[in-house]
Amino acid sequence: MLAISSDSKQSIRLSSADLRAVLDSLRAISDASVTSADFAHHGVHSLPRLVGSELTTLSICDLDTGHRSVVSNLPGAISKREIEVFDRYFYEHPLVREHGGNRAAVTRRINDLMPRDDFERTPLFNEYYRPIRIDHAMAVPIHVDSRLLVSFVFNRSKHDFSDRDRACLEVMRPHLGNLYRLTRALDEARNSALPCGSGDLPLTCREHEVMRWLAAGKTDRDIGAILAISPRTVHKHLQRIYEKLGVETRTAAVMRFVNARH
Repeated sequence: MLAISSDSKQSIRLSSADLRAVLDSLRAISDASVTSADFAHHGVHSLPRLVGSELTTLSICDLDTGHRSVVSNLPGAISKREIEVFDRYFYEHPLVREHGGNRAAVTRRINDLMPRDDFERTPLFNEYYRPIRIDHAMAVPIHVDSRLLVSFVFNRSKHDFSDRDRACLEVMRPHLGNLYRLTRALDEARNSALPCGSGDLPLTCREHEVMRWLAAGKTDRDIGAILAISPRTVHKHLQRIYEKLGVETRTAAVMRFVNARH
């Protein structure tokens, strides 16, 4: 059992079955996330199996411009017009106000932040949520900085999210944030990598690929899965790389590779 603090200052106890489900969901997203696009896609499709949601999005809010972009588990569910309506009330959204710029932000439901009757009287509800038939929303802020607010957002009609739902997602939140930042860093590493065969290192195109992933902290098995080759083949590539670079260890090879890129 794991106790998670709730808004009412009472502890919500997650069962062993809940924790196993949380770990299974994290594992499924992690194993499939090589890029930030993979992370978004698998996140919005895997997380509703843990916490039921009729519409699940990865929402990226630009706090400077007041614009939100989304990846949805139901492509086309939010039209361009509806995105424009959301942006019109961007800074009035209870979850954006609560989470934006707040590095200590935690999982919240709209109903945690304002009375239900008050929310239903807002233009945001009547012009955005009511037309898409959503009554309840809960946001899991996985990355917050001075400019960006990145959250998984769960949406339902009729029935609000339970304390158990919130607690399960709150347990996952820091780990989802780490995965998001890791996949973004890997994207940046790939984008900044030297073109094949360039630089002072006498490596083939495939050897450059292997080294790029080795420098990103991947194991032989990980690299094999990414490049669709066996771990044994990865090991053979590394042996040839060590010989060409005049090194004997993975760490030394990575240092040579990274220094050659700067």
